[in-house]
Amino acid sequence: MAHVPHDLGQAGETAAADYLTAQGFEVLARGYRHGRAEVDVVARQGTALLLFVEVKTRSGSQFGTPETFVSERKKELFRLAATHLQEELDWRGDIRFDIIALTQLSSGFRLEHFEDAFY
Repeated sequence: MAHVPHDLGQAGETAAADYLTAQGFEVLARGYRHGRAEVDVVARQGTALLLFVEVKTRSGSQFGTPETFVSERKKELFRLAATHLQEELDWRGDIRFDIIALTQLSSGFRLEHFEDAFY
C-alpha cells in the first residue's frame, strides 16, 4: 500500500470538507478521535442526518481505487467512534457512513462520493 504524504491527506480532507459544505452539510469535526478510532470528517444535515466520512486520498490510481483501502478493522473502529459521538451529541436522527475518494490530478482532485459505503 502506498503511503500518502501527510500534506496530501490533509489537502484531501480539506477538499472533502469543502465539498460537503457546498452540498449543504455542516462540518462538525475533522479528525474526530475516540480511542484508536478516527473519523476523518463528521458532518450534519440539519437534525435529520449525521454523516461519518472516511476520506481516501491517492496521488494516482495505479494501486487501485481509494475506496478499496478501507479495511474491516478500520470499519470496526469507525463504527466505535460513531457510536461514541452519537452518545456524546445525544443524536436521535439517522446516521450514514460514507467514503469520499480523491485522486490527485494536475488541476486539483477528482472526487467521488460513495454514500452508505458500509454499515
